[in-house]
Amino acid sequence: MRITSTSCICPVLVCLCFVQRCYGAAHHSSIKVTRNQTKHIEGETEVHHRPKRGWVWNQFFVLEEHMGPDPQYVGKLHSNSDKGDGSVKYILTGEGAGTIFIIDDTTGDIHSTKSLDREQKTHYVLHAQSEFIIKVQDINDNAPKFTDGPYIVTVPEMSDMGTSVLQVTATDADDPTYGNSARVVYSILQGQPYFSVDPKTGVIRTALHNMDREAREHYSVVIQAKDMAGQVGGLSGSTTVNITLSDVNDNPPRFPQKHYQLYVPESAQVGSAVGKIKANDADTGSNADMKYTIINGDGIGVFSISTDKETREGILSLKKPLNYEKKKSYTLNIEGANTHLDFRFSHLGPFKDVTMLKIIVGDVDEPPLFSMPSYVMDVHENEKIGTVVGTVAAQDPDSANSLVRYFIDHHAEDDRFFNIDANTGTIKTAKVLDREETPWYNITVAASEKDNPSLLSHVAVGIRVLDVNDNPPELAKEYDIIVCENSKPGQVIHTISATDKDDFANGPRFHFFLDEGLALNPNFTLKDNEDNTASILTRRRRFSRTIQDVYYLPIMISDGGIPSLSSSSTLTIRVCACERDGRVRTCHAEAFLSSAGLSTGALIAILLCVLILLAIVVLFITLRRSKKEPLIISEEDVRENVVTYDDEGGGEEDTEAFDITALRNPSAAEELKYRRDVRPEVMFTPRHQPSSALDSIDVQEFIKQRLAEADLDPSVPPYDSLQTYAYEGHRSEAGSISSLDSATTHSDQDYNYLGDWGPEFKKLAELYGELESERTS
Repeated sequence: MRITSTSCICPVLVCLCFVQRCYGAAHHSSIKVTRNQTKHIEGETEVHHRPKRGWVWNQFFVLEEHMGPDPQYVGKLHSNSDKGDGSVKYILTGEGAGTIFIIDDTTGDIHSTKSLDREQKTHYVLHAQSEFIIKVQDINDNAPKFTDGPYIVTVPEMSDMGTSVLQVTATDADDPTYGNSARVVYSILQGQPYFSVDPKTGVIRTALHNMDREAREHYSVVIQAKDMAGQVGGLSGSTTVNITLSDVNDNPPRFPQKHYQLYVPESAQVGSAVGKIKANDADTGSNADMKYTIINGDGIGVFSISTDKETREGILSLKKPLNYEKKKSYTLNIEGANTHLDFRFSHLGPFKDVTMLKIIVGDVDEPPLFSMPSYVMDVHENEKIGTVVGTVAAQDPDSANSLVRYFIDHHAEDDRFFNIDANTGTIKTAKVLDREETPWYNITVAASEKDNPSLLSHVAVGIRVLDVNDNPPELAKEYDIIVCENSKPGQVIHTISATDKDDFANGPRFHFFLDEGLALNPNFTLKDNEDNTASILTRRRRFSRTIQDVYYLPIMISDGGIPSLSSSSTLTIRVCACERDGRVRTCHAEAFLSSAGLSTGALIAILLCVLILLAIVVLFITLRRSKKEPLIISEEDVRENVVTYDDEGGGEEDTEAFDITALRNPSAAEELKYRRDVRPEVMFTPRHQPSSALDSIDVQEFIKQRLAEADLDPSVPPYDSLQTYAYEGHRSEAGSISSLDSATTHSDQDYNYLGDWGPEFKKLAELYGELESERTS
């Protein structure tokens, strides 16, 4: 409210508020003015101010959804300064002022020009010098609604009465604080007498005992919610609740029949399924799972039963072959029992059932049956063709007892080594067998009925070839045997072994020995260790590579078979230079150059130098001969002059340049026909002259013969050179005193002290001494 300018005095305006209620009853609220305080009707708080004009105000109410032709009266504002002469004008401001709410500026009456909806806006705030509130009064214009429906829920079957199923809730948009417009009551329209609903909470419960899923599984329940506390004239809404009974194991399995009969042919294979059986169970899921068992009967050892988890059927399988001629029928008692039990329903049991199954065995024309599942036969190797190996036997298992014919299935055998008699089943050799080539044969023999050749049966026959001692023993490998130059007598230089292709039973023991037909070997001997090995031993002291670097030792090996077989072999033994500890240093004569530290390039360079020197010497001699100058320049041509040589000689190497066997014993001359500087290729047994030829040699005749040979030989030394003959006669007891043969004789003197003289005497110690550490193998 605003005071107009025409008034000279500022009066205190008092506004009176009138409220008209629905159904024709109007209630007026007034605003009274006091000078010292303003009192709020809704509160008890008093606010003190300085003395001035004040308002006492209250709320105005207006009915929602007013449909009258005239504006709805809301209330009246009145000021105590209003004398009714029109000097006071009332002005309204705020929400909806001038549009929704209008005021008579002379009388202060407030009207609503539009139909209002409390659910859209519940109150409006307007100002007449100070704020006041106009609230929209609620009416029941909204029905309850189920925002979550329709509902789907399950509850176990056989549940107790009153078991909670679901709680439903409906909402009402009306004002719950005013009247009963939003007070909802629940009721069931469809689904009785199976279910009930609590009118206040909306909880749905079962209303019957032992509701059986197998009788009825699905239920459709309609729930109604009505406002105004369910009174007449209230608004309502409904929803559907779909209830399904879940399964429990309350039904035991049952066989449809108490007796069954099954036909199984006797030709059924072991392990194959021959029939099915099933017990019915009204439950579902795991509550209907079951296991089948053969509890008794005469076929309990012939048949077995298993459970198919998907179809819940019992699968009957064959454990042993059937024979119609021996047994024509079997009886089985089969039990089917649930695997998951619910003890709440054990009083409805037992949850298993038993039925009897009779199995009829069908007669089938069967192939011949062998007397054994497999055969093993023996035959010796090297037997002549047609030797009997063994016999197989088969007969017709049927009552007809037809004749049987035999043959070998050659599909798996490329080369045919055996034949079989078609009528008797006797197996014979078709070739000469060799155990060392093939010790075992596997063949397949087939048998068929003479009247029905298409019916075949097969059997495996293993033929073992027995050993005959037909292979001599031989060395296990090629042996590389060495002997040290400083070896001593009786020293083991190597151990050998042998093998035999024959079976161990015919050759468990090998014997090693030297050939008795040969002369005694002066260098090596053989020792049988009696454990299928033999040792090679030296028989003399010291070997020399310069004299002979390779020896050959023939040996004999025999086995323990009956009859015993033997073979000969030759061992190659190389002479090597060894260290004190027995390690091999070198085994070849040409290695002496290598030991001096000369490489291959150095040797080639030396050879080239030698060739150049030889070429120079030849050229010099040719030039001197062309000038015809004498080789010896002297003042006087004295024929008897002694020719001097400036060459000091090479010691023992001089003896390698000339054949001095002529100066030796005649027997020795006949014994050694080769030069000592030439290495013999093989070891041989020296040939001895008959004693009668030696006896006929005379010393005088021997010397004359040698003089004649020297006179006729143009390559002999000068005619005046001195020649000595160390021959004292054949029958001399003392023998030759010449030192030329000393290299091959043995001395009793001990030269071991030479090894202590230092490295300068190392070569001398190896030649004449005996090393402290002897090489053994």
